[in-house]
Amino acid sequence: MSSRQPKLILVHEPEKACFHRLVADGHAPERAAEISSYLAQSTDLVREFDALAAACHKRGLAFVPVALDDATGVLAGADPDTTLVWTLTDGIAYFRGGAAPALARLNGLGTIGADDALFALCQDKFRSGAVLAALGLPVPQAGLARDGSWLVEPPASADGWFVKPNRLGAKIGIWPDSRCHDLGHALELSGRVFTAYRDDVVVQPYVSGRNARASFLGLKPETGVEALGIAFVDSGGDFQTMEDSLALYGETGEAAKATGRYAEPVLVPVGASQPGADAKIRRIAERLIVGLGLRDVFSIDFRIEADDRVHLIEFEVCPGLPCFDFRDYCRQQWGLSLADAMAETAARRLPGQTV
Repeated sequence: MSSRQPKLILVHEPEKACFHRLVADGHAPERAAEISSYLAQSTDLVREFDALAAACHKRGLAFVPVALDDATGVLAGADPDTTLVWTLTDGIAYFRGGAAPALARLNGLGTIGADDALFALCQDKFRSGAVLAALGLPVPQAGLARDGSWLVEPPASADGWFVKPNRLGAKIGIWPDSRCHDLGHALELSGRVFTAYRDDVVVQPYVSGRNARASFLGLKPETGVEALGIAFVDSGGDFQTMEDSLALYGETGEAAKATGRYAEPVLVPVGASQPGADAKIRRIAERLIVGLGLRDVFSIDFRIEADDRVHLIEFEVCPGLPCFDFRDYCRQQWGLSLADAMAETAARRLPGQTV
């Protein structure tokens, strides 16, 4: 590979490397396996590296996958004029992918995605919620608890509360009783989460409605919110649990497919039945792009009520690219496979490329 050939460097944190690091840090192996399952998208995308390399080659790019532990040396030796860095996984606490965009910036390399400040923000649900509320966005007010004690008490709620870990994703630490009707149980859940994962919990008033996700890939740099894919995510229940998530991705997901337990949620376009909610979500996304700096690739989770009331739950700057919903988005919005959509996005951002 010529040192002057344009290249896409994909930085990913392998699931097994994270698992061994967590065990060395004193986490029980079963809990470490649950935590590291958040990185199953790395496990899943490795299977497509050949397809990504071929899609990049077709567009005159070299594809260079780099495990996070090797990123410091690789990025330090990269040419800023010909290199673009795409970080597959975020992380500031249990995961470390948030270091990759900072390393890219340190070495003067271009990136796909938001700046490193947002990589840190979106991994802390309590702090993120405070920022979203300050922007005037419809995010439920939250309390914060640690190991059975309140750090910030949640507001009153006639419909109960929802309890989730503050810094963990992929539904880790969400159980069937995570929706609760008294704050004593919420504190009990905070003790359970702290014992299992050493994390705080966010306690928010329960909001009714259907789960929805807005996915975005700016295939062209000038792409705007018209390219959002906004869909209800119907999983057969009010919310997904950790067990549901584990059965979808990575090696556990492959095992679920082999035993017939694999069941993808159904995606239904929001605009088909609730165009008013669809329009509200696009305005919220525009506010996040302008006010917060989301760009290139992201996802946003919502709850949508029947009267078009929209509740913003959280956003991700590293959406699960190989997950069923993002693959569907690439097909529906761009008419491309995941590998071709990623390669096309990169090619359009490297100087001197013609596509």
